[in-house]
This record gives sequence, C-alpha cells and structure tokens, in this order.
Amino acid sequence: MIMDLWSIENELLNGGVSSLCGVDEAGRGPLAGPVCAAAVILPHGIEIHDLNDSKKLTEKKREELYEIITGCALGYGIAFAEVSEIEELNILAATHLVMNRAIEKLVTTPELALIDGNQIKGVKYNCLAVIGGDAKCASIAAASILAKVTRDRLMLEYDKIYPQYGFYKHKGYGTSEHYKALGEFGPCPIHRSSFLKKFFAEGNAWTKSLSGASENRRPQNT
Repeated sequence: MIMDLWSIENELLNGGVSSLCGVDEAGRGPLAGPVCAAAVILPHGIEIHDLNDSKKLTEKKREELYEIITGCALGYGIAFAEVSEIEELNILAATHLVMNRAIEKLVTTPELALIDGNQIKGVKYNCLAVIGGDAKCASIAAASILAKVTRDRLMLEYDKIYPQYGFYKHKGYGTSEHYKALGEFGPCPIHRSSFLKKFFAEGNAWTKSLSGASENRRPQNT
C-alpha cells in the first residue's frame, strides 16, 4: 500500500524533479460554505499508516491522520476561497484560486505541484494533474485529509451560527435534510446562491433572499 502511494512521486523524483508537493481540495460540491485546499510536502518515502483518500476514511481516522501529517510534514499550507469568490468567479476558478493560495503558504515553493484531478489551467505554479491522485499519491492523499478536516471543522462552527440547516451532519452538501431546511428557512449568508437556482424556482418567496445571502461572515473563532 505504501509503495503504491509513493510510486508516482518516486518516478518523478528519480527522474530529476528536485521537490514536489501534493495539492487537493474539499468542498467543491456543497450548497454552502467555502472551498478549502491544502498543499503538503512530505518527507520522501515516509510511512503513514492508513494514509489514503480522505473520502475513504472515517471522520475519526481523518482527525488522527491530520495530527500525524501536520506533525511530520516538511511544509503545508491550507487556504479558503469564500462563498463570495465562488459566486464571482465560478467554482472551478475559485478552486484553482484556493490551490494557488495553499501553495503560496508553503515555506519553500516546490519544483512541481501534483494536483488531484484533470483541470489545472488556473494553477499558476509548475504542476501536473493526477486523476484520482488522492488515492494514488502520498502527498495528495495527505493534502486531501488536511483540506477535508479543516473545512469540516469550519462547518461545525457555522452550525453553531445557523443550527437550523444541520451543517454539523452534512457539512453543506445537498442532502434531503439540507434541501428540506432550505425549503423551510430559505438560504443563509453562507449558501452559494448560484448552486440553488434550480432548487428555488423563479417567483418562489425565497428567491429574493438569494442575492442577500452572498455576504460571507466567517465564525470569529476559526
């Protein structure tokens, strides 16, 4: 398992790449909340037990691995793109923006950034797309965990401010419970109005609330 996760990085490093980081995001699909990205530089070949794509891990395991990764990484950066930026730019552009921000936070810029996915035109650093990279590359898997845990923690803080939506449970994703709450209460300031246009039909009593729900207010203690 560990050898499989390091195979792509090993090939690149053995081929002459001097340094690399893994980059991944969390929160492209939800109806609410920001998108988060992390960039991670791991010590080459380090064994981190159970390291994997964050989506394949339990919440408890992700929390455990978050502490291990942040403790052993040579460097890491975590950043957000706010709902207002998602609305202004679109979600893909906002994702690339936040990936750039995460890489910028690294103490040293690596020669190559390995990006999870297949779209990298908006990433301004030297990079390589790795489809399914969060399950193939150790550094991308580590980044996926940092991004997911960080965003989930933020959504728990938002749940304290807007408890009627159940953010503690679905973290802003479009579950039946979330849609039911939207139908009852309408959107709040952290909902992505562009993601809700199909849900709120024109003329719906809550449609007028969408434009007023775009202002972002980050919880004070995050």
